[in-house]
This record gives sequence, C-alpha cells and structure tokens, in this order.
Amino acid sequence: MFLVGQHGFGQDIHWSQFNDNPIFQNPGNAGHFNGDIRFVGNFRDQWRSVTVPFSTLSTSVDANFGRYENFGGGLLIFHDVVGDGQFRTVEVQGNLSCLIKLTADSTHSIRPGINLGMNHRQFNSDQFYFDSQFDGVQFNPSLPTNEVFAADQRTNMSVGLGAVYEYFRDPHFKFQGGISVFNLNTPDQGFFGTSIRRDIRFNIFGKGLVGLIPDWDLVPELQLGFQGIYREIVLGSRVKYTLTDRLGVYRALYAGLFYRNRDAAYLSVGMDYQNWFAGISYDLNFSKLVPASNMRGGFEIAVRYIINRFKPKTIVHRICPDYI
Repeated sequence: MFLVGQHGFGQDIHWSQFNDNPIFQNPGNAGHFNGDIRFVGNFRDQWRSVTVPFSTLSTSVDANFGRYENFGGGLLIFHDVVGDGQFRTVEVQGNLSCLIKLTADSTHSIRPGINLGMNHRQFNSDQFYFDSQFDGVQFNPSLPTNEVFAADQRTNMSVGLGAVYEYFRDPHFKFQGGISVFNLNTPDQGFFGTSIRRDIRFNIFGKGLVGLIPDWDLVPELQLGFQGIYREIVLGSRVKYTLTDRLGVYRALYAGLFYRNRDAAYLSVGMDYQNWFAGISYDLNFSKLVPASNMRGGFEIAVRYIINRFKPKTIVHRICPDYI
C-alpha cells in the first residue's frame, strides 16, 4: 500500500515491531490476549555501521488473573546501552488492567490500565576522553582527567496510564486502538545536581485486521509517539496468509512494509506456529545520517509464546431413578 509521512523532529527509544511489544506500548494491553500467560521478548541492534551499536533488550510476561479473568497484570524489564560511555538504562514496569465490556456480546470493549515503573540510568566515565589527557604531542590515557563527577547513576520512579478500545466483529474483521501517557510525575533524571525532568511520553496506536479473500488478511498499523520536542509517526501494513487453521493445527505467515517519518522505511516478516510467534525487521535509514549510515539502520527480533492451561469441562452426572 502507499504510505504518506508527516513532519517530525526526531524520536525517543522506539521499536519497529511496536505491536509485538504490547505492554511497552500501553498498560491496557496487560492480559489482553487469547490464552493464560504470555511471554514476549524483543531485541534491537541499531547504528552498528555508524558507531558503537545501540543495543536494546526487552522482556515481559503478563497474564489473566484466573477466575478474575477481566483483570490482567504484567511485568516488563527493559535494558538499553548506547555510546562509548556505555550509557545504560534499566527499567522495570508493573502493569494492571481491567476489561470493561461495552456490549453484552463483547463486540465493543475497553481496557484501562495503570503503569508503575522504576528507571535506573548510569554511565562509565572511564570510557571518556578529555582535553587534559592530551600532553601536547599525543593523547595519554594515564594522565588525570581533572573531572569530578558527583554521581554516575540515577534511579527514579514513574507513573503511567492507558486505555485500549477493541471492536471485534469476527476473526477476520477487528480493530484495536489505544492511547497511553507515561512519566506523569515527570521524574528528575539529572546526574549533577541540576534538575532535568523526564518529559511526559504520549503514545497513540491503532491496528486492524480485514479479511481479503480466504486465507488472506490485511493488517494495517499506525503508531504516534510524542515526548517533549520529539515526534515519531510510524504507519504501514502487513499481509497475513494462513497456511492452516484446523483440528488444533495453526500456521500463518506475515510480511509488511512500514515508514517512520523523516527517518527510515523497514520491512518485516513473521510467522505464527501454534502458540509461538517470531518476527524480524530491518530498517533502511534515509535521514540526514545517511552519509555515515550508508542507509543501514537497525535489526530487530520479536518473539512471543502463549501458554493455554488445560481447562477440563465440568460434567454433571444425572442418575435416573429405578422406576424409569
């Protein structure tokens, strides 16, 4: 499909396969799936052709709360390392959500959620070079840096809210959309005494599934991200082809093309295999960084596994009286 981009000024930490990291996207997604327990893993490697690669790893687990199946919860751990100074971010997030059925047949529903997170950041100053280590002829790493760092790490807490709306007509026609707001308390992330507030991050997403012909579905997707002066707009679509879905055997293939405003276009492919999903994507960079990147952006992997507990049917035995 043809894609149209909007103007933007940059982006925060992001995922190309944004709908395959559901809790990071919106706390309302916690426990929102067909199954009992869901495990999700994401890995991104970016700018390897430019500098020390930016490596990002995210893992999460979420579930429905047993007999309280309208409630869901999840835990996400996020780890990111960038640059020569190994600027490291570790974030742990807890998420709770509640399903509210807007119609008796569950055609329309909404799932609000809350996010509580702990963010830890640190850097390694031993990896930096300073002017005072130049002896007049060459760089000498044994010379003192003459730099005094009051702190090289910082930990703070964050709060977020979100909600996801879903319209489900049948397995081949449905829509999900949501909005979330993170860092509502604008935590202080300054290292050296100066207060530097972490900007509120807004996220809006939408995705659908439309049946085309038997075994073929179109999966359009959109995500908007806003944080301070940064803007990110991603839109595109995947095509789904169901290989088989009968007698407890399920296989499906995905292929898609996406565009991220003023930054990159990327291809993605994936496969459903029973309760497993695996997807890969690769960004082709065309921003002002092209002279250094040679159009090479980021490589990303997403993996998902869903556990379905066996639920035996309750059988009521009726004993007929002797006189019948």
